[in-house]
Amino acid sequence: MRDLVTVDCAVRQLQARFNDAVWRKDARDFAACFALDGEWKIAGLHIQSRQTIEEMFGTLLAPYDQVFFDSGTPLLDISGPEVVSRCPAVEQAKLLDGSSVMTIGVYHDRYVEEGTRWLFRHRHWSLHYRGPSDLSADLVPSPDYGSPPGMPELDEPTLTKRKDV
Repeated sequence: MRDLVTVDCAVRQLQARFNDAVWRKDARDFAACFALDGEWKIAGLHIQSRQTIEEMFGTLLAPYDQVFFDSGTPLLDISGPEVVSRCPAVEQAKLLDGSSVMTIGVYHDRYVEEGTRWLFRHRHWSLHYRGPSDLSADLVPSPDYGSPPGMPELDEPTLTKRKDV
C-alpha cells in the first residue's frame, strides 16, 4: 500500500528538479526527471524516451533567454494501479528577441518509481493560456477531464502546437 505523504513528498521533489532544470536550461537534468521509456506530450508533440526528451529540450528552449516554470500543488491519486496527478503550472519566459510570454496550463502526470526516485512516466500538457502576463490574450480551449483522477487517454493528442517551434 502506498503512503500519500511519502508519494506526495517524492512527487514534489521531482517537480522541483524539473523546475530547476528548466531554469538552468539543463537538458540532461531535465530528461533525468523522466523514466527511460518516459513520454512527454507538449505543444502538439509526443516525445518518447528519456534520450529523445533530452535531445528535444534544447530545440524547445532555443528561442528563450530564460524560462521560469512554477508547478502548483499536485492533486495526487494513489488509489489505482498507478500514481497519477494533475498539477497547474505557470511559465514566465523571456525570449531572445527581448519579448516575454506567460503560459498557464495543467500537467496530467503518470509516475513510476525507479530505484529510490519517482519519475514521470507520462506528462501531458494541457495549455489554457499563452500570451502577455496581463492575461490580455484569449484563453485556449482545453478539454475538461472531470474530477480527479480524470486524465487524458494515453493516446490522446495534445491540442495546441506552439507557433515558435
